[in-house]
Amino acid sequence: MIQKVIKRDGRTVDFNFNKIEDAIRKAMEATEKGVDAILAATIADHIAKEGDAFMNVEDIQDAVEVELMKSDRKEVARAYISYRNARNVARKAKTKEIFDSIIGVKNNDITRENANMNADTPAGMMMKFASESTKPFVDDYLLSPEVKEAVKNGYIHIHDKDYYPTKSLTCVQHPLNTILQHGLKAAHAESRPAKRIETASVQACISLETAQNEMHGGQAIPALDFYFAPYVRLTYKEEIKNLEDFEDKDFTHLLDYDIKDYIVKPLKGLEGEDRIVQQAINRTVSRVHQAMEAFIHNMNTIHSRGGNQVVFSSVNYGTDISAEGRCVMRELLHSTYEGVGNHATAIFPIQIWKKKRGVNYLPEDPNYDLYKLACKVSARRFFPNFLNLDATFNYHEKWRIDDPERFNYEVATMGCRTRVFENRFGPKTSIGRGNLSFTTINIVALAIESMSEPTLEKRVEVFMLRLNEMCELVAKQLDQRYEFQKTALAKQFPLLMSCLWTGADKLSPDDKVESVINQGTLGIGFIGLAETLIALTGKHHGESEEAQKLGLKIVGFMKKKVDEFSERYHHNYSVLATPAEGLSGRFTRIDKKRYGIIPGVTDKDYYTNSNHVPVYYKCSIRHKAEVEAPYHVFTGGGHIFYVEIDGDATHNPETIMKVVDLMDELNMGYGSVNHNRNRCMECGHEDALEGEECCPECGSTHIDKLQRITGYLVGTTDRWNSGKLAELKDRVTHTK
Repeated sequence: MIQKVIKRDGRTVDFNFNKIEDAIRKAMEATEKGVDAILAATIADHIAKEGDAFMNVEDIQDAVEVELMKSDRKEVARAYISYRNARNVARKAKTKEIFDSIIGVKNNDITRENANMNADTPAGMMMKFASESTKPFVDDYLLSPEVKEAVKNGYIHIHDKDYYPTKSLTCVQHPLNTILQHGLKAAHAESRPAKRIETASVQACISLETAQNEMHGGQAIPALDFYFAPYVRLTYKEEIKNLEDFEDKDFTHLLDYDIKDYIVKPLKGLEGEDRIVQQAINRTVSRVHQAMEAFIHNMNTIHSRGGNQVVFSSVNYGTDISAEGRCVMRELLHSTYEGVGNHATAIFPIQIWKKKRGVNYLPEDPNYDLYKLACKVSARRFFPNFLNLDATFNYHEKWRIDDPERFNYEVATMGCRTRVFENRFGPKTSIGRGNLSFTTINIVALAIESMSEPTLEKRVEVFMLRLNEMCELVAKQLDQRYEFQKTALAKQFPLLMSCLWTGADKLSPDDKVESVINQGTLGIGFIGLAETLIALTGKHHGESEEAQKLGLKIVGFMKKKVDEFSERYHHNYSVLATPAEGLSGRFTRIDKKRYGIIPGVTDKDYYTNSNHVPVYYKCSIRHKAEVEAPYHVFTGGGHIFYVEIDGDATHNPETIMKVVDLMDELNMGYGSVNHNRNRCMECGHEDALEGEECCPECGSTHIDKLQRITGYLVGTTDRWNSGKLAELKDRVTHTK
C-alpha cells in the first residue's frame, strides 16, 4: 500500500488517494463518453493498495496508464498520456523562454539583472545559462518547503541563489599586507614578496581578481594607503641606489632620510645631497603615480567570472599620515581625477575615503589637504565615497593615532555598502572578514496585507507579527545555508582559504572551512520602507513625522531580532539596508500582479531602496539626511546615504564637503554624492548638462551618461533592468 510519495523536487509527502482519482476524472472529461466515477475510483483504489510504501510520482503515473489500458476505456489512457506530456512540456517551456532571450541577446530583466555583468558576450551567456539552470535546482533540493514557498510568492529574496550550490561566500576585505610580505600563490604560479610599488600594485590586482573567481560578491582592500606605504619607501631606496651607480658615490646614509612629504620639485638650484634626495623623490612619485594609474586601469580591464565581469572592487584609504601613505593617496587621487584611457571616469575600484577627526577632517589635521583633494576628485569622478569613522557605531576602543597598525581597528566597507565590523567570534575588525550570504524581506508585501485592518494601531500590530514571522524564517534559512557552506573544503577556495580569510592559515587543503567562516556575517535585508509606510500610514517617512517614528520602530525591531538570532544560532547576524538592483523590480512585479495598483505603493516599476526617502520626493539635502541618518545605527550589515545635486559639481567641491559635514553632525556611517556627468565618446568633452544628446564640441551623439545604480557606477544605462531605469527617470535633485 502506498504511504509516501516522492515528488519531482525530491521532497517526500503523504500519499493522497484523491489526487489519482482526480487525474483520471480529468482525462475522462476530455473524451466523448465523459466521466465514469466508479471506474476512476476503482483504478485509484487498486493502485493505492498494490503500490509500494514509497513511490515516486512518475511511477504512480505509469501505473495509472497501465490500468487504463487494461480497462475498456483505452481512449482515456490516450487522453491521460497526452495530458501528462503537455504538463512536461509546460514545465520546460519557461526554461526555453529564458534561454531564448539569452540567445537572442534580448534586453530584458533576465539578461540585465546585474548592470556590472555583460550577458551579451559568450562568457556572459554561459553565466546566465548556468545561473538560470541552477536556480530551480536550489529551489527543489536545497531549500526547505516553507522557504521555497516564500521565495516563490515574493516575500523573501535569496541573493546570489545561483551560487548557493558552490558553497561560496559573498565578499572579503583583503589583508593585503599578508600577500605583499609573503608573496602570492595563484593557479600554477607564485610570486615573491613585493619590493617596489609596481609589484605591490600588480599583486593587489591579482589578489582581487583571483578571489573574485572564488566568491559571488565583491572584493575590497581595507587600508590601501597603509598597505602600499612601505613599498613607496622601498622604491625611494631603489632610486637612491640607482643614483649611487650613476654618480659612482656612496649614498647609503640617504636611504633612511627623513622625508616630510613626497612632493615633486624642480632640481634647478639644488646641489649635493639635497639634489640627490629630491631627484630620488621625484622619480619615486612618478613611479607611484604610474603604479596607481596601472592599478586603476587593471581594475577596469581585468575580467573575472570566465571573462564576464570586471572585478567588483573597492579600496578604503585616508588615515595613513606617513609621508609614504600620503604619497599613495595623493597619486591615486591624481590618477583618478585624470581618468583612464581617453580621460574617462574609472568605474572601478570604488574608492572610499575614511574620514576621521584628528587625521583628515579639520583644517589642522595632517591629511586635511588630501581630504580637500578627495572632495575635488569626487566632484568630477563620483569617487571617492565617504566613510565616517567618527560615527558612534564605527568607534573602536583600541584605535590610537600613534599606533602604526591602527588600520586594524578602522571599519572598512565594500563600495556598494556592505559593512563588517562587530564580531562575536574573534577580533572586532573588518580585515580578513566579509559577508557569508544575505536574504532580503519584502516588507512592502507584509504592509499591503495589513491594509485591510480598520485602524493604524491594528495595521501596525498585524504587520509586526508578519515581520516577526519573516525574520524568523530568514534567520533559519540563513542558518541552513551556513550549514551547507561550512561543509566546503579549504581547497575549493585556494586563495581565500589560505591567506585572506581570518584563521584560514590554520587550515589544510582537505579541511572543512567550518572552523573559520563564522567570523563572517549573515545579513537580513529589507527593501521598500517608504512604500511600506505609505501602505500603513498613507505617507512615507520623508513627509510625515508619524511615518518616520514607525519606520524607526520597524528597522529597530529588525535590529533586535538579529541580536537575538546571533545568540540563538551562534552567528554574526546583521541588518542590511539592501542595495537592490534586479530585486527592486522583481518584488514590485509580483505584488502588482497579486494586489493590483495601489497609489504610492505598487504604482511604479520599483520599490525604493532600503530606508531611503523616495527618489521622486523633492526636499533639501539636510532634510533627507535628517530622515535617513537614524537608520544607520540599526543597519550594521551595511547602509549608504546619497544626495542628488544639479549643476557642474566640478566647480563646487564644497558641496561634497557639506555632505560630509552632515554625515559628521548626524552620526551617519557612509555616504556619497550623485551628479550629472556627460562625456563624449568621440572627442572626450565633458559637461554636466541635463538631457544632452549631442556633443557641443564635435557633434557626436555617442554620449556616455555616467550614473550610480546602487553604490557603484555604470557607464551606460543599456545594461540597466526596467525597474532601475524607471527609478532613474524619477530621480530628482535635492535642494541646498
